[in-house]
Amino acid sequence: MKNKKITSALLVSMLMLFLGLTAGNSYAQKSMDHSKMDHSKMDDCCMMKDGKMMMMKDGKTIPMEHDMTMKNGTKCMTNGECMMKEGKKMQMKDGQCMDMNGKMNNCSMMNKDMKSSIENKTDKKRMAMTYTGPMHPQIIKDNPGKCPICGMDLVKKK
Repeated sequence: MKNKKITSALLVSMLMLFLGLTAGNSYAQKSMDHSKMDHSKMDDCCMMKDGKMMMMKDGKTIPMEHDMTMKNGTKCMTNGECMMKEGKKMQMKDGQCMDMNGKMNNCSMMNKDMKSSIENKTDKKRMAMTYTGPMHPQIIKDNPGKCPICGMDLVKKK
């Protein structure tokens, strides 16, 4: 009779311990899922980082091994060259991203220390200052000059 009481008490204690550990583990997993949720909010895209093309997929950054075609028909190659759906070519630079809709922008998610809004505005202005050939829109430059095909002055692209 005494052994049955000890065995019952031991069983109840082990069951309580098991339930306590299971509840704690469940809470820890929920906390981990919450942190993963923040990363999954990042949009899928391709980007130029340290001179190499990378792609963001489900919150993970991996090297881009194959050319990617975006939803709008824009194609990004592994060498960083992008062929826009209108036929324009452009070369991605470090810090630039192209989202799956084919929109090019600066990729703040690559920077470990997020830029301030003032720096982001400066980057947008710098991106907006591109020049193109009036007769040859495939020519895209960062500064004014002459079109290498026809010799006309490059014009600001908006």
